Amino acid sequence: MKPRIHQLLLDFDNVLAHYRREQRVAHLAAHAGTGFEQVWQALYGSGLEARYDAGEISTADYLQALSEGIGTPVGEDAWLDARMAATHADARAIARLLALDPAVPMAVLTNNGELMARAIPHIVAPLRPRLDRRVLCSGSLGGRKPDPQVYLRALERLGWNAGETLFVDDLFVNVQGARRAGLHADSVRDARALGRVLQRFGLA
Repeated sequence: MKPRIHQLLLDFDNVLAHYRREQRVAHLAAHAGTGFEQVWQALYGSGLEARYDAGEISTADYLQALSEGIGTPVGEDAWLDARMAATHADARAIARLLALDPAVPMAVLTNNGELMARAIPHIVAPLRPRLDRRVLCSGSLGGRKPDPQVYLRALERLGWNAGETLFVDDLFVNVQGARRAGLHADSVRDARALGRVLQRFGLA
């Protein structure tokens, strides 16, 4: 018997949109007038991005550390410009989601710092009314997927029941974390796979 799914919780990068770190780093390097490697080290080599994604550092402190690391001020708008330049909505995935019953609530749970909550509704603009401000970033939940507590905190904020929620991610390790938290979950690699999962759980 199929589980009764009442809500859909979606990963963002590589599920709803295609993201290329290299493009983001190149955009910030152009902004700073510095080299690609310096920006990559400031974001990733230093561990700064991972700490921000996990909520270990505030947005203000994160941007200050990034600015110092690349040698030029990076405000919220410059950060968002770079992230959005490197992130493009998957039109086919969005079309599949828009075709679902409008009564099915949707939300996003992504391993990103809280600034991404501003960018996501613009990147996947056709889904914005369906998401209805339900965009949750790990940085505001005090951890990262696949920690089961991150899913439980997300569900608490949404007011959703784990047993009635389907979670979809491109990484199976995150699917495993969701299952440990009591959610139904599966992994997808593209819009076609997303359609198959939605159908299997009785949503499409």
